[in-house]
Amino acid sequence: MATSDAFQVSSLKGKVALITGASSGIGAGTSVLFAQLGAQLALNGRDVENLKKVAQKCAQCGGAEPFLVPGDLTDEETVRKTVEQTLAHFGRLDVLVNSAGILAMGSIETTDLAQYDKVMDVNVRSVYHLTQLCVPHLIKTRGSIVNVSSVNGQRSFPGVLAYCMSKSAIDQFTRCVALELAPKQVRVNSVCPGVIVTEVHKRAGLDDEQYAKFLARCKETHALGRPGEVEEVAQSIAFLASDAASFITGVNLPIDGGRHAMCPR
Repeated sequence: MATSDAFQVSSLKGKVALITGASSGIGAGTSVLFAQLGAQLALNGRDVENLKKVAQKCAQCGGAEPFLVPGDLTDEETVRKTVEQTLAHFGRLDVLVNSAGILAMGSIETTDLAQYDKVMDVNVRSVYHLTQLCVPHLIKTRGSIVNVSSVNGQRSFPGVLAYCMSKSAIDQFTRCVALELAPKQVRVNSVCPGVIVTEVHKRAGLDDEQYAKFLARCKETHALGRPGEVEEVAQSIAFLASDAASFITGVNLPIDGGRHAMCPR
């Protein structure tokens, strides 16, 4: 239940949060914000050096030093160790943020099975497995889960077929698990960003010129006329993870500057 604390909307004090994809982009920004809001953090990412830099930023916010659980979550043993080590270190888990994910370009004509499998393994299978292992511990704390999806899960876009499919799966996963865990008072929601300024598009193959043109198109494709910033998504994740959202579950929340409401372009 919500409390009378007027600051609950901006407080995660005392909550233990496991954040994946924390070495870059939305996961990194969410980690720093959670630290500022008083959360105790277990951070997962594949880039160990970047993960250490994010941990330093979190510590500079005045919070506790984050506990690092690096590794590739497509490896089942890594997933098990991530959960076990987090619980051994903190003794509890209140929040799971599934932010790890990849973007891949390709159509039905160009996306081979190897690329399809990689996208689905990272964006869906690893999320399913990690969530499954965390659920018993979240039930104990009546905790919450926030999945990072995409407007691509709600709208159809050409040229990113496997990615769109993976994010649509995450939205359905969110809704189904929310219904399953609601009787146990565990809330499950997702955020669905539009174009956010991160490195994900360049990692998918866009060069600097292509990326600049891609961002410029946001004037036409996003109702607010611009791409979003990592911090804008992180704020929404923090809200959904906080006690201020105690009566919200099963929601796929667009954080997309109105992209989902626009005509296809």
